[in-house]
Amino acid sequence: MSDETTDETTRERRRRWRMVLGGPADESLGRAEGRDGAMDSALAALYDGGGEGGDERSNRRSAGLGGSAPKVARWLGDIREYFPSTVVQVMQQDAIERLDLTRLLLEPEMLSAVEPDVHLVGTLLSLNRVMPEKTKDAARQVVRTVVEQLEKRIEQKTRAAVTGALNRAARIHRPRHADIDWDRTIRANLKHYQPEQRTVIPERLIGYGRRTTAVQRDVVLCVDQSGSMAASVVFSGVFAAVLASMKSLRTSLVVFDTAVVDLTEQLDDPVDVLFGTQLGGGTDINRAIAYSQQLISRPRDSIFVLISDLYEGGIREPMLRRVAEMTAAGVQVVVLLALSDEGAPAYDHDNAAALAALGVPAFACTPDAFPDLMAAAIERRDLQAFVAAHQNEAQSRRL
Repeated sequence: MSDETTDETTRERRRRWRMVLGGPADESLGRAEGRDGAMDSALAALYDGGGEGGDERSNRRSAGLGGSAPKVARWLGDIREYFPSTVVQVMQQDAIERLDLTRLLLEPEMLSAVEPDVHLVGTLLSLNRVMPEKTKDAARQVVRTVVEQLEKRIEQKTRAAVTGALNRAARIHRPRHADIDWDRTIRANLKHYQPEQRTVIPERLIGYGRRTTAVQRDVVLCVDQSGSMAASVVFSGVFAAVLASMKSLRTSLVVFDTAVVDLTEQLDDPVDVLFGTQLGGGTDINRAIAYSQQLISRPRDSIFVLISDLYEGGIREPMLRRVAEMTAAGVQVVVLLALSDEGAPAYDHDNAAALAALGVPAFACTPDAFPDLMAAAIERRDLQAFVAAHQNEAQSRRL
């Protein structure tokens, strides 16, 4: 390696360390200049602490974003210019939490400057009750943008997984000629191949039930809307709307804190669904399950999905008893501690263990895995095995 290449490698290493360490490294590594300087200033405004500086740069670095809407708007524009969208979303979320910028999101001009994402939608939904009229149209547009992005991500896979599962669940072994699945029938009877006749003599026919427009499964999504569940509420609302658009399913959406609200009638528009939630209340899981039980009229053809961190503010024993009653009646019950991309959430371990003892899995599910989970539930597969496979796959990705 030439001296010139070595020097360039050293400079690049110093540059990266300077960007990581920020202002305190100015003396040893030099100041960031040009584009690096602009990126450094954007990072410093968010992540550098207070303190007193002796020069203009130090004062600028420690000043943060303050409460000035124009200053924040410029900063939001800067980070969108200098960083990829995934980093921008993290920085926006950090800014909301670290610098208490929530009130500034009530300004329409601020909403036009931010990068729409699930976390921002959660924040806007939590502000829904105090949002001024002048901001609501801008907020709805932000929410609609994110909803459309999520629908593109999940709709096709959800439809394919659910439709395939319903078809497999309806498969019959004494089909009419028009209902025979010849591909699966041949595969199942290959051992009966007759070489002299060069054909397969099927001893067992496999087919699908005749196509029907009747509802084949009832699905009840029961979603905890306490503040910690914001991202799960957003994903749940979009999934519920997608499932509700499938005629083979009868989908209900129930959200709860200490009260229970049925949003099923609004499922034709997921934006209306999300603005129908009230993030940030307490939690009464028992009451929510009691209401959901009333929606289940065909237990063996029903799937009940509780999405909650299981921190119960109501009465624990009746909650567990209701779950046991549903499973005994044949309802396929699933408990998701979170439905988001955020990884393992905080949750009530005692309640999760009690549900597991009832044969009900309780785990955090990513949106990408949810369609496969629904397929497994429709086919009444072993959900404990599904959970184990899902967790092993997630661990492999992390490694």
